[in-house]
Amino acid sequence: METTDHLDRIDRNIISALSADGRLSMAALGAKVGLSKTPVQARVRKLEDNGYIRGYQAIVDREKMGEGHVAFVQVKLSDTRSDALDAFNRAVRLVPEIEQCHMIAANFDYLLKVRTRDIGAYRRVLGERISALPHVAQTSTYVAMETVKDR
Repeated sequence: METTDHLDRIDRNIISALSADGRLSMAALGAKVGLSKTPVQARVRKLEDNGYIRGYQAIVDREKMGEGHVAFVQVKLSDTRSDALDAFNRAVRLVPEIEQCHMIAANFDYLLKVRTRDIGAYRRVLGERISALPHVAQTSTYVAMETVKDR
C-alpha cells in the first residue's frame, strides 16, 4: 500500500471511522465497516504498518489549556538553498509553540501556525525564537480571531 490507489472501500471506511473516533473498539469498528473483529484488526494493523494511520491522539481544548491565542506567521528566508532550508526545518521543530510549519509556493517561504497563551507570549516567541531561526529575513503575523473549523 504505497498510494491511496491501493485502498479499497473498506480501508477508506476504516480510516474515516477512526478519524471520527480513534477510540472505537475493533468490534465496533468491524460493525461499522461490515467485518468481524479479526479481519478488521488485520486491516488496521496493515494500514498502520504502511503509514496510512500514523497514530492516535486526544483532541485537546487548547483554550482551556491556556493556549487559545493562534497566530499565523509568514516567514521569508534570506537564503533558500537546500542547506538553509534544512537548517530552518531542523530549528523550527525545536520550538514547541510552533504547532505547524508548511513550506509555501508564494512570495514568502513558510507559513507557521503558532499557539500561545496570549498576545504578550506570542510577542516573546516571535522576538526571541521565530526571528532567531536560521536565515529568517522577514515575518508577517496574522492573528486568528475565531476558529470556524478545525478538523
